[in-house]
Amino acid sequence: MRCSTILIGLFLLSCGVSAQVNVRDSTMNIPMFYASYAYQISAGDAGKRFGNNSSIGGGFQYKIKKNWLFGAEFNYMFGGRIKDQDSILSSISNSDGFLITSSGEYAQVNFTQAAYNFSVKVGKIFPVFGSNPNSGIFISLQPGFMQHRIKINNPNNTAPPLAGDYKYGYDEMASGFCVSEFIGYMYMGNQRLLSFYAGFECTQAITVNRRAYNFNTMTHNSGQNHDYFYSFRFGWLVPLYKRTEVGYYFK
Repeated sequence: MRCSTILIGLFLLSCGVSAQVNVRDSTMNIPMFYASYAYQISAGDAGKRFGNNSSIGGGFQYKIKKNWLFGAEFNYMFGGRIKDQDSILSSISNSDGFLITSSGEYAQVNFTQAAYNFSVKVGKIFPVFGSNPNSGIFISLQPGFMQHRIKINNPNNTAPPLAGDYKYGYDEMASGFCVSEFIGYMYMGNQRLLSFYAGFECTQAITVNRRAYNFNTMTHNSGQNHDYFYSFRFGWLVPLYKRTEVGYYFK
């Protein structure tokens, strides 16, 4: 009951405070939280391993009066399509391409993508297409860190070759430096719930395989991966407007 009361209070506060500010009058200092979703097209070395995926995340950013933004965000990337799945466990599969359990049955093995990236952000708003000086064309640059791997799931751990840490020898986990560029539109509304941004994002990453040895190929891992992701991203903003003073005048 207490949590429900707090959530309702925060919602009413958000609506109430927004009525006391007007972002259309002049540029403002605005701290804000946000959440976003993107559908990503994988390319480069990542495109050879993964299909297209989804990215969800969020972060915090601060907009100054000169319409520069600074912040940080975290995104989790996931997808259900792994390319060339038959080759991942080929060294421990039978002639029909199946993994055998300790009881002599076919093991159920599923592959999915698991990845994340963390980045810092610097961006700029160019107020066009209207009189709102806090909204307009938005561009940003985000250097950061990315990690991705093949998530191998064997329900009930019925396959001995994948028991414990053995499956990590097949997951091809890689990580390294990444940078994202974004161009789109950001709208800051008087009401907090009507603030958003949307546009196109490109991410490039140089990653290195973090597993010293690949069990499937029985070779040591070396070299770099050049990974690319192209996406359309939409984000919902929750600006923390400051309460403005309200004056009363009597004649």
